Formats: sequence, structure tokens, C-alpha cells
Amino acid sequence: MTAPPAAPDPAPTRRRFLHQATAAALAGGAAVQGAVADGPAPAGEAFQPYGQPAPAEAGVQRRIGLNHRGLDTNGAAWTPLEQLDGTITPNGLHFVRNHGGTPRIDPAQHRLRLIGRVRQPLQWSVDALLRYPRRAQQAFLECAGNSSAGWFEEPVQRPAGLVHGLLSGAEWAGVPLALLLDEAGVDPQAGWLVATGGDAGAMHVSVPMALARERGLIGLFQNGERLRPENGHPMRLVLPGLKGVLWVKWLNTLEASDQPAMARNETARYTEPLPDGRVRQFAMRMDVKSLITSPSHGQTLPGPGVHEIRGLAWSGHGAIRRVEVSVDGGKHWTEAPLDAPAQAHALSRFRLPWRWDGQPALLQSRATDDRGQVQPAREALLAARGRGGFYHYNAIVTWAVAPHGAVLHSYGQDGFDAF
Repeated sequence: MTAPPAAPDPAPTRRRFLHQATAAALAGGAAVQGAVADGPAPAGEAFQPYGQPAPAEAGVQRRIGLNHRGLDTNGAAWTPLEQLDGTITPNGLHFVRNHGGTPRIDPAQHRLRLIGRVRQPLQWSVDALLRYPRRAQQAFLECAGNSSAGWFEEPVQRPAGLVHGLLSGAEWAGVPLALLLDEAGVDPQAGWLVATGGDAGAMHVSVPMALARERGLIGLFQNGERLRPENGHPMRLVLPGLKGVLWVKWLNTLEASDQPAMARNETARYTEPLPDGRVRQFAMRMDVKSLITSPSHGQTLPGPGVHEIRGLAWSGHGAIRRVEVSVDGGKHWTEAPLDAPAQAHALSRFRLPWRWDGQPALLQSRATDDRGQVQPAREALLAARGRGGFYHYNAIVTWAVAPHGAVLHSYGQDGFDAF
């Protein structure tokens, strides 16, 4: 019988891991320094009006997936999660999901209208909104269809970002929606806010008024700069913790209503039949979830020794309280430290040193949020939701590490059949 994979080193070993890594870096640095000729370095490049990534990083790009062959305006651009670190996604790598392409909107002509069951219908120009008080906060944005390949019978063999990359983290800044609702005098009986975007897809969705008032921003800035066109310029809804389809881009209309719009994206789409015959509808919050981004599919461990297991965790219900890591398919778990105290509705980065002994391993992460919700095993999620759905997949993800170091996606103990 093959011995079980070595467990992650306990917390005190983290110092030894860092020491070993530093020593290796210094040794490599000394070798490089010895090869550099003496004398001043040549003059560098001139200043640029807008900074660009280094040429050596040109391969760090989003991956494009189209929903309809020949129609390049309906699809998604996936964030390469396995190639990034930290919890903030650069604007140029933030995932995009479009139904009708990216409109080019003149901010000088754009208006936001607030109509419906209000005391006084109002509208604002972009310049007018820029004069309002603002709030900034970190928040993840995740498409409800993210990770949907997990529902398939067989594990999909793609890089982590091409399965789970309809997820990004950013700092969003804008006008608290509650300010505008109060200014217009929303009827207390209006329980819904219907949002419409200015794109060719005419995105049209309903948000419970209480959630819109509690969490909503009219987003104007992303990671310190004005929104980019593909992410909603000149304004979008920002609803931390709620599914991405509700974060309407190119926002032009908000309507206070006593009932939801029952639009296509809350009836024919974004609903799920359950095993007991009911239909899951208006599932607003994204559930607790985590993902190991390294090691992950397509990567190869160079050999036995100390490696860092790192990944992301998030929850639409609150803040991440704990992330646990297993290297033997869930038989044993070790808590992984977070880089920083977790923020509600924001990404958290976890890391754990692992001494790999060269034996087969099954890597998993399991997140728990501050509401006590625990990320489910895949079997438990399938039992509760069946196979009739497509959205809100948040089960534990397993990466299988072969003795030669290759990493593939697995559904459990049979994970080595593909090697």
C-alpha cells in the first residue's frame, strides 16, 4: 500500500520554509551577479503616459470563450487566476461577461434615471454623480455560472482560470445607492429595484430593495481609475456579495417596483430545478467557496521538497473565517493562514507550505465564513441540488498530483486514472 502524502508542515515550519526559500533566492542572485559585466547600466526607456506590463509578462492574459460561434460579442473573458497573486485583479485582467458586446458611451450624454414608485423621479449626469459623497470598498465579483463545469460527469482538464476565472477582486468606489433612493423618496412598499443597462443585450434584472439599499453603489471607479468600457463605463451597479448578473453595467435606469420584473435572466436563466421538483429562483448571494490556484491543473512540481499551496477564498454572506487544506483528498485537514484579516464580501488569500514527498497527492481547500457556512464536498452539493442546474457551483475542488509532479483536475480518489 502506498504511504499517504506528507501532511502540510505545521505553522512553526513556515519560518523554515521562508528561510529555505530566501537562501535559494540568494544563491541564485549571486550566480546572476557574477555574470553581469562591470560598469553603468545603459539608459532605460522614456516615461510612458500609461504604464504597461513588462514584455516578459505578455503571456498573462485573459482567455476568451464565445457562447455562439461567429458572434464575438456574446461570451466571456476569463481571469487567469493561476497566474496572479494577492486579492486585487488588475483592471486589464478582470473577467468580463457580455451578452451584446461593449458599448461606447459618451459620458457627457449619459444619464441615470430613477423612476417608478418614488415621490419624485430623478435623473443624474455623470458629472452630477461625481459631486456626491463616495464610498470605496473591496469586493469580489463572481458570475453565477462560474465553475459550472463542476456539474459535469467527468472532471474538465483546463487551467484553473478557464474553469473558475469568472471571478475577480477589485476596490470599487462610487455613490452609495441609498443616498439616491432617499433623495427620490422611494415608496416603502416598493420591495424591488429593477436595473437596466445601456448595452445591446439590454440587461434587465431585479434586486430586492433591502439588499440594494444595504450594499449598493453606483460604481464609478475600479482600482482607483474610472471604469473601463468593458467593465461598465461610465457607471455600473456594485452589489458586494451578490451574483454578477445583478451588477448591471452601463447602467441607465433604476425603477422602484412592488414586484420583480420577471425578466429573461431571472426566469429562463439563472434558475435551477431541484431534485424535489421545486425551482430555485432569485438566489442572490454567492455561497462560501475557495480554490487552490497553485499547484493547479497544467502546472508541474519540479520535484519533491517544500512547495507553497496558495489560493483564494470568498463568501457572499460575509467574511472568510477559516480555510483548511488537505493533501490526501479530505482525510486530514490543516488550517492555512490568511495573508490579511478577511473583509466581508472580498477575496482572501491563503498560503500553506507543504513538503511533498513525491507520492501521489490530492489537494483540496475548504472555506468557512463568519456565518458558520462551510464549503461543501462535491457529493453533498450534488445530493442537495441534483444535476439539473448550472449556476452557483461552490463545491470543494480537487487537484491530483502525480509522482512525476503533473497536476490534473480530479473528483476524488480516482484522480490518477488520467495520468
